[in-house]
Amino acid sequence: MAYPVKILPHYTYTDYLLWEGNWELIDGFPYAMSPAPTTKHQRITAALGAVLHTALKACKHCHVYNPVDYKVSEDTVLQPDVLVICGEPKLSFLDFAPSLIVEVLSPSTALKDRHTKYAIYETNGVKYYLIVSPDTEEIELYQLVNGVYSLQKKGHALSYTFTFDDNCKIDVDLTAIW
Repeated sequence: MAYPVKILPHYTYTDYLLWEGNWELIDGFPYAMSPAPTTKHQRITAALGAVLHTALKACKHCHVYNPVDYKVSEDTVLQPDVLVICGEPKLSFLDFAPSLIVEVLSPSTALKDRHTKYAIYETNGVKYYLIVSPDTEEIELYQLVNGVYSLQKKGHALSYTFTFDDNCKIDVDLTAIW
């Protein structure tokens, strides 16, 4: 028995701008960003932001951001949990790869964060990608090496030196986020 062909809609950034609520758009397919993150998730993102903000004080051109629209293409718009952006965004959204992205896992996003977003960030040249698991209290720290992510560290108590460019190198103790 032949099944009917399914025709799925293909949305773009223009459509995305009209939606209410929090959404991500991947390859033209919408993903609802709900329910709201848990209190533990929010505590971790706030702590990460604070730790990175403090470390970046010497780097005047690099800053920490909470979720902003990262427009990868006309049909892919993501909202990472925490970003480090070196340089000044010129638009209301980010149209270039951030230097660092953090995704804090939740049951509804873990698969997408570990696979789909991992591949998108890797392909688009995001230098550092941190995946944080609130359940196990572990961090996976990936660095882009020759266009491919390489796991640099994994564990609960991590310290790492991030080199964003010639003018910005920071030492970060990620133990403080727990």
